[in-house]
Amino acid sequence: MKKSKKTVKRAGDATLAIHAGQEKFGIGASVGVEIARTANFTFANTEEMKRWAQGKSSAYIYTRYGNPTLTIAEKKLAALEGAEAAVVTASGMAAISSALLSVLKAGDEVIATRQVYGGTYRLMRDVFPRMAIVVRHVESDLAGIERLITPRTKALYIETPTNPTLRLVDLKKAIAFAKEWDLISLIDNTFASPVLQKPIEMGFDIVLHSATKYLAGHSDVIAGAAAGSHARMEKVRDLIIYLGGSMDPEAAFLLIRGMKTLELRVLRQCATAMIVARYLAKHPKVARVHYPGLPSHPDHLLAKRQMRGFGAMLAFDLKDGLSAARHFCDRTRIFLLAASLGGAESLVVLPIYSSHYNMSLQELRGAGVEPGTVRVSVGLEDPENLLEDLRQALA
Repeated sequence: MKKSKKTVKRAGDATLAIHAGQEKFGIGASVGVEIARTANFTFANTEEMKRWAQGKSSAYIYTRYGNPTLTIAEKKLAALEGAEAAVVTASGMAAISSALLSVLKAGDEVIATRQVYGGTYRLMRDVFPRMAIVVRHVESDLAGIERLITPRTKALYIETPTNPTLRLVDLKKAIAFAKEWDLISLIDNTFASPVLQKPIEMGFDIVLHSATKYLAGHSDVIAGAAAGSHARMEKVRDLIIYLGGSMDPEAAFLLIRGMKTLELRVLRQCATAMIVARYLAKHPKVARVHYPGLPSHPDHLLAKRQMRGFGAMLAFDLKDGLSAARHFCDRTRIFLLAASLGGAESLVVLPIYSSHYNMSLQELRGAGVEPGTVRVSVGLEDPENLLEDLRQALA
């Protein structure tokens, strides 16, 4: 009589990041990832080509449609997010725009949190009106969101933690609202990464990433990703194919390599970010620190409930405004003055000159950004060295 098999526990994030999409046990394959550095693929015969054209074959034909290296990256990300499928893209904005356009058409409306990445905000502000898509903004606490619903509302788009002031959206409240009104729910999970929160498991339909950031993690590739059900990801993939936002195999290789150390990096960066935030919170020249790990943050308790950690991003406002912020950024020697985030290197940047450029003062205030706001991405350097750099730059 056969013994009943025990239920296999889901592999941990660190294991999935290394092995998902690369099951090579007992087959004598290379341990490293092979890059399918090709634009196109051959067919064995015209019958196989016919089957592909009829949608009866998953054969590779052209890298814009798919590629073995991209497939590995997609399987790895889907496993980390707990999703059925994923699609990788040429950039985070390619993922965001394609995902939104996969669920919206002319005449539709979307409710979006006001505090989102500047590129997403400008897409909604400058491009969607030309497509007759209406965007209605709600604050991150979702107060009064039910008043924004109309018969044309089709989707809910949120970002949490937000860029750059690290406000949080209550995930349970957001998904309950989306389900009540039969809305497609989308979330930008870039700042948290799958290590700190898994929105798919909570019921979100589509999770989005600028994979340039924590997923790749080394400031050497531009990439994006979406994850969700097979059906929704096929619709996103169609938009990627039609609009051309496909990922290059070299970028996919770098993304795969980066994801293998994702958990290790993120947890270390979170620990150092807490040290940096506590130091800045006590500095006499700092008016306010935006970091969910501090009890002073308005969403501290929410962060404790719905995130595994508090993240490696923070922002702070200097008392003397923009001139002081510029002086600080010009004096740092370990914190590099550069846009983007999530890499091994610690970075500082002024949102008004980067992620939130070309926005009015009113729009900046709505996003929680002051002229003297400095955004910080905490990297993997020695914490004491980072504190010393802050001391001298703020002196």
